[in-house]
This record gives sequence, C-alpha cells and structure tokens, in this order.
Amino acid sequence: MTKTGCFTSLQLLAKRLLPCTKQTSTHNDNKPINHGPTLVIHGGAGAILKKNLTDEKRLEYIQALKEALNIGYNILEKGGRAVDAVEAAVRIMEDSPLFNAGKGSVFTLSGKNELESSIMLGTPSHPAGATTLLHTVKNPITLAKTVLFDPEVPHVFLGGEEAEKYAREQGLETVDPCYFWTEARWKQHLEGLGKGRTKGREAEGYPNENWINGSEAEKNILHYDAGIRKGECIDPNPMGTVGAVAVDYDGVIAVATSTGGRNNKKDGRIGDTPLIGCGTWADNETCGVSGTGNGEFFIRYVIAKEVASRMEYLNESVELAASAVINRMSNVGGEAGVIALDKYGNFAMPFNTQAMFRGFIRVSDGIPHAYIFPDD
Repeated sequence: MTKTGCFTSLQLLAKRLLPCTKQTSTHNDNKPINHGPTLVIHGGAGAILKKNLTDEKRLEYIQALKEALNIGYNILEKGGRAVDAVEAAVRIMEDSPLFNAGKGSVFTLSGKNELESSIMLGTPSHPAGATTLLHTVKNPITLAKTVLFDPEVPHVFLGGEEAEKYAREQGLETVDPCYFWTEARWKQHLEGLGKGRTKGREAEGYPNENWINGSEAEKNILHYDAGIRKGECIDPNPMGTVGAVAVDYDGVIAVATSTGGRNNKKDGRIGDTPLIGCGTWADNETCGVSGTGNGEFFIRYVIAKEVASRMEYLNESVELAASAVINRMSNVGGEAGVIALDKYGNFAMPFNTQAMFRGFIRVSDGIPHAYIFPDD
C-alpha cells in the first residue's frame, strides 16, 4: 500500500463509530472560520442516570457550570489572557462541593483527600505547571499556575509536602484538611468500603485515629465500581475531574485541569490530571485538551496529546480527532471524556460515559451553554 493509501485508510477508519459529540463546532480545513475567543469547560464525566439526578440538583450543576463560564468570559471579553480565564473557571469549580476537585474532592482508601492539578500554554515552548498529593492548598490550579510563571522555579511538577510549603511561601491560601470534607463524598467513601457509618467522629474531619483502613475492602470497592459503571450510585460523578480550555484574542490556547482523583484510590496514587500530555495538553497550532474519566487509561494512551497528534499528523479537525480518541477508549474499555478547542474557536466535547458536565461560551455573543446528558 502506498503512503497516500495508508493515510486515506487511517482517515476513513477514524470516522467510524464516533462517540457522543453533540456540542461541536464545524471545522473547514480549507477556509476555517475564526469564532474568536472561546472558553470550553467540563465538570467531569461519569455514570449518571437522569433518574438519579433531581431537577433541583440538575439546576445546581447547570448554574455552577454557567458561573464558571461567565467568570472566564469576563476575562476574555476584556482582552485578558486565556491562562487567566481557565484558571478562574476552574477555581469556581474547585470551590464548589458539586465537583470532584478542590472542595468536592473524593477520599482515598484511608479517608484522606489528595488533590492534583495542571495548567499549560500552547505557545512554542509549551510552558506548564503541575501539582499533586496536596492536602491543604485550597485551589490547586492556582498553585500549578504559580509554578508555571515563577522564574525561580525551573520545574514543571511539584508534589507533596514541599509543594504545600512552596504554596505557603508564595502566599497562596491554605486550609485545614477538614475543609475538604463533604457529607456526599464521605458517603461515597464509606459505601465503597462496604461501611454504613456516616455520623460520629468519622464525620467530624476524619481525625487520624479514625481513618478507615481500606486494605480489607477491595472486594467491596470492586462492587462499588460496578455500580458506578451502571449508573446506580445516587451521588453522581465519584471519579470526575474539572477542566477548562480557552483561546484568547492573541490566539493563545491555555488548558487547566484539577481533580481529587478516583474515589477510594490508594494513598499516594497519582493520576493523569497532573501529567502533561495525559490529562492536559495545549498547542496553539493544533488544540488544547482537558480530560476526565479513568486516569490509568489516559496515562497509558497519552490521551490529551493523542488528540493534538491526530490533528497534526492526520490533518483531522478537532472534532474528528477528539471523537476518534474517545472511540479508541471505548474499544479498550476505558471510560473517558475530553474537551478540545483549536485556535479558531472550533471545539468538541466527546465522551463515552452516560453523562458529562460540560459547557462553552464565546465572546462573540456572551451566552453560556451548559449540558449534562448526551441529548441535552
């Protein structure tokens, strides 16, 4: 087969069996339409059934997504930087108990919260900042941004106690670990462990002597994960993430992603979110990508970078590239969703789960759009 024939075959194969991509923007490879500054966000993908999400709770999510979109819009509309817009949007979601990031983070096996984040610019040198294993930093995304822009820090990735020490030295807001406790996430934690208790000392900031030993709960956790996949869990989004991608008036793309990780993860586990190329990627010439879902698959398949690579080497649109990558995840059993945005403001939001919190806003009209289910 000739190189040309191989190239054509790859493109045809990529167009088959594409996942849910309802909210997309058209892309013309010959005459691309420049939509101007655009912000796209997600609040995590997961197994969420409509019957388990009340109208009141659904409205809460939609309002939270629109709040994040509006704050990012206010920055972009005034000529601000994409990196500031994505940080601001993600901070809103980190401060909300609804999403699995910041305040709403899930618990580890031992009952702790371990937060992580990353942020990246699409400029030629690909500057980035990332953090992990945080227990006291209120907004991990701001710490990642600080790492990115601090000329005294020649690193991309900081974690653990030294990262938290650095946050304090930089004057970033830190909190007592109890700040991250929420009843909904604690219930998910206990359900995953096969426990029934949600009251008492465990519900009062999980003091050290009452952290639950998760080493006996592997079987129960497997059953809980099966319930998650079937959408049977009442509390939505137990393994979600939050993220934002924006392009500004200068054509610079920025991406920010933040998470509490997977419910009942092993202490010390590092997911895809802080790993550049896995859960986060930005390149002005292709696209910016933020991912959500099963982090181990994102790491093994380098999902975020894969979307950009398909655009670069196969000349695919952002919609086709993102959808093809999510379709690949479906074929290997990975639950995933991504938001992807190119420099012209074209975007895609494919996912293979039952739902994904997501939305977008353009400076051209200033109208926030937010969705949860595939048919929204």
